[in-house]
Amino acid sequence: MKSVWKILGLSVAVGLSACEPLDDLDLGGGGTAGTVFSRGFVFVRADATGRNVYALDDNGNPNSPAQLTQQGGAYFPTVSRNGQLVAFVYRANSTSELRTVPTTGQGQPSTLVSSTNINCANCANFRYPTFSPDGRTIVFTLDKGGFAMLARVNTDASGFQILAGGGSYVYGPASFMPDGRSVLAAGGYSSSQLNFLIQVDMTSGTATPISTSLGNVAQVVVSRVAVSPDGTKVAFDGRTSSGSRIFVGQIGQQLSNVTQVTEKLGVEDSYPSWRGNTELGFLSDDGGNDNVYRISASSVRGSGSLSLVVPGALEPAYGG
Repeated sequence: MKSVWKILGLSVAVGLSACEPLDDLDLGGGGTAGTVFSRGFVFVRADATGRNVYALDDNGNPNSPAQLTQQGGAYFPTVSRNGQLVAFVYRANSTSELRTVPTTGQGQPSTLVSSTNINCANCANFRYPTFSPDGRTIVFTLDKGGFAMLARVNTDASGFQILAGGGSYVYGPASFMPDGRSVLAAGGYSSSQLNFLIQVDMTSGTATPISTSLGNVAQVVVSRVAVSPDGTKVAFDGRTSSGSRIFVGQIGQQLSNVTQVTEKLGVEDSYPSWRGNTELGFLSDDGGNDNVYRISASSVRGSGSLSLVVPGALEPAYGG
């Protein structure tokens, strides 16, 4: 894999040399059901049946992730903080469903809400699910009546409702604050201009912008907003003039101290996830390959050490 990373004057090949189990990659069907998962990455991989959800525990073999779904059509997986449940979007033609599946890979996926449900009339294009800290609620984005809105549903399939949208703002990906009382979401005046960060109350749906810009370099949020476990920082993938990069900012009444963490020319860095409060996992298509890497959250424009974590992955999320 040819890289243009600048890491303390060394190429990413140095980081990869420490990951010898990845030398002989088997990107086939994945591991077996019943695999123990406590903490790690979930992601999508295209296989013989289409896009399916896989899970890789931090202590697992990167060459043999566990395959959790078989039907294909999977997008945007996310894992609960107890590491027991994955939520993802299933798409078939124009129908969207929010589904869950255990990280053990045992049992069939359960549908929580579908765009064909009577209580979700005219809903479409489900995306970006995220678990509440207690694992009981999922917030996700959907389209309804020409607006991108935030919706919520309980993991037992009860309590579906539109949380926010249809007014001043449209919404993209969201992430829960640690107390579970609100989410921090990308928003804006149009779905193509998600350049706000908006805190949305889970009870009232009240929307309070903490930023109407994303710093001096990032233009719009691409695919994820991720609040750190301690609630002090937010990571997001921001569009720049040369592709998307990973940024970190300080959360307060206003967003502050926004720093560009990654620096790659001509490729996309996206889908950041926190691994604790000091490290990020993210997706990069460097060299034409979609792989998950990890880097210090305090890195400035790729100055920190970089490690390959998961090969051949799409739309990764870390949790557990």
